[in-house]
Amino acid sequence: MILRRLVLLVCTLSITGCAVPEARLRTGLSRAGLSRPLSACMAKRMADRLSLKQLLRLSDLPAAGDAGDVRGFLHRVRALGDSEILGVASSSAALCASGLHG
Repeated sequence: MILRRLVLLVCTLSITGCAVPEARLRTGLSRAGLSRPLSACMAKRMADRLSLKQLLRLSDLPAAGDAGDVRGFLHRVRALGDSEILGVASSSAALCASGLHG
């Protein structure tokens, strides 16, 4: 009985642990000036493609002056100096903004 509860707890924590970086990234993208729907779509795609370290760097981007300014957001992403982050962020922004993300 105790072992069963322990296994259930570990499974629950591991599932929750996977969702935390995506949720933090979604919040960070919104704070960085992207719309909520675009942030949600991008965070979902990016969480599957980037490392935890990369996701945390993205989620800590400074706030933008203009809400919804994807070009400004990508400019700040480029300043991170990580070509993988830039590629994933650019493709995610393009697919999510166009509605082609499926």
